[in-house]
Amino acid sequence: MVTLVKANKKLAPLILDYYTRNREFLAPYESKRDDNFFTLSSIELLLKNAIKNEKNGTGVRFYITLDNKVIGTIALNNIVRGCFHSCFLGYSLDKDYINKGYMTEAVNEVTHYAFEVVKLHRIEANIMPKNIASKRVLEKCGFIEEGYSKNYLYINGVWEDHIHMVKFNPTPLEIL
Repeated sequence: MVTLVKANKKLAPLILDYYTRNREFLAPYESKRDDNFFTLSSIELLLKNAIKNEKNGTGVRFYITLDNKVIGTIALNNIVRGCFHSCFLGYSLDKDYINKGYMTEAVNEVTHYAFEVVKLHRIEANIMPKNIASKRVLEKCGFIEEGYSKNYLYINGVWEDHIHMVKFNPTPLEIL
């Protein structure tokens, strides 16, 4: 069983270790990162921004931990209120912990948090078609395919197509 820990400055060394261990593994799925990213000061800035986003209500970032080690990250990004009440879900997992159910557990927990605590109506996630494991996680968590976006995100130096997946809050929300 994993534990989700909200972004806080004390995690910086563990997060740096996570990104350093998984630098090559994550590269095909993320924006290009130069050597500066893999420094403690860069990770501290990342955490500072995550904490700021949570305070202003635009995002919530969690780190997935197991045995006092960060093994992944999962976040509710770009939270928008008003008539939308939605966000984007993003996540990554350590190469040594895939296919063990940890990300499915984390997505289910964060989805519950998004619907019950943050009171969102909809969560959107976008997956590259080649990332079959990630799509399988979302399907197990009740996300449905809503569409396909050509050249959607610039990932590792290439415009990548994405499958658009969504999950709706089963509890009707009254928006004031």
